[in-house]
Amino acid sequence: MGRKKYGVGIVGTGWVSSEYIKAFQDNPQTNVAAICSRSKKRGEEKAREFGLRDVQIYTDYEEMLGSSSLDIVCLCSPNFLHAEQTIQAAKAGKNIVIEKPVALNLKDLKEMRDAVRTAKIKTVVGFVLRWNPLFETIKSMIENDFIGNVFYVEADYQHNIGPWLRGWEWTRRMETGGGTFLVGGCHAMDAIRWFAGRKRFEAEDIVEVSAYSGGHRKGRDLEWDGFSVALVKFRNGALAKVSSNNDCVMPYGFPVSVFGDKGTIKDNRIWSHKFPGQKGWVQVPTILPDSGEVTHHPFQGEVDHFVKCIIEDSNSHCDLESAINTHEACIATRLSSEKGKPIKLPLLK
Repeated sequence: MGRKKYGVGIVGTGWVSSEYIKAFQDNPQTNVAAICSRSKKRGEEKAREFGLRDVQIYTDYEEMLGSSSLDIVCLCSPNFLHAEQTIQAAKAGKNIVIEKPVALNLKDLKEMRDAVRTAKIKTVVGFVLRWNPLFETIKSMIENDFIGNVFYVEADYQHNIGPWLRGWEWTRRMETGGGTFLVGGCHAMDAIRWFAGRKRFEAEDIVEVSAYSGGHRKGRDLEWDGFSVALVKFRNGALAKVSSNNDCVMPYGFPVSVFGDKGTIKDNRIWSHKFPGQKGWVQVPTILPDSGEVTHHPFQGEVDHFVKCIIEDSNSHCDLESAINTHEACIATRLSSEKGKPIKLPLLK
C-alpha cells in the first residue's frame, strides 16, 4: 500500500463507532470512506454527525468489502458478529480493527485466527486501555525497574450494566453476549497480561485459570452470572487475581495493582526503591481508567498505532494473535466455574 491515505470502512453505528470515526478523521493517513449499517438511515445520520461528505453508505457488508477504496475495516458491530465479519474481511484482504470481544467461543476464535494467518493482513483488537495514560505509565515503570520483577497482579472490571446500554437485549443473553468476562471483563483480563509482561510492549501468556462465579442477577435480567473471579498463572511464573463484576451496586471502577520485588503500584500510587527515604505513596497525576464512557477511552492512540503498523509493515502488540490468549482465558473462567477445576491453556490447537 503506497498511497498516502488509507480508506476506512466503519461497520456499525453504535456507541463505539463514533470514537473510531473521530480517531480516523484525526489521523492524517486515513479517511472514512464507508459506513455499513443494517439501517441506511442510521448510516446517513452518522455521516452527517461527523461531516462526512465523500462517504459511501452500505447496508450490505459483503458489498462494502468489495470496494477497492477500502484498506481498513473497523468492526464496531455486536459481539456475536465479530467472528464472521473478521473472517469475511480477512478473505477480502482488508486490514481489520476488531472490537472486543473478538469471539464468543473457541470454534469461532480458531477460524478467525486461521483466516487472518492465511490472509497475512494486519489486525488490532480493541483493548484500548493499553493506551490509557495510567497503563502507559505503569508499563514504563515496570520496564525501567521501578518495582523490580513482577510476581503478582490484580485487576477488577466493575460495571453495573443494564437496560440503559445500547444493545442490552443481545448483551444480556449468553448466546449473543458471552458472559461477564467477554462482555467487558476481558479488559481486566488483558490488563493483568499487560502488566505481567516485563517488556514495554509485551503481554505475558496465561497458562492456567481457576475461577468461581456467582452474583445475584442471573435468572432475573441476565442469562449469565454477573460476577466471576479467577486466579491466574502466567508462563513466566507470576500470578494474578482478576474479576468481572456486573452485579456491583456502585459507579464504574477499574482498580489495578502490580506487586514487584522492589516496589508496588496501586492505581496511580507508587512505592519504589527508586525513591530513597520514601515516607508515603508517590502519586502520579494522570488519567485513570475510571469511566465506562467510550469518550473517556484513548481510541486515538490505538488507531494511530495501528496505522503506523500498516505503514511500517509491522505487527501490533495488540493484534489477534496476542488477543487469543486473553479470550481463551475469559472462556476458561466459565469452563473452570462449570467444571469446578483449573483449566490449562492454550485451548486452541
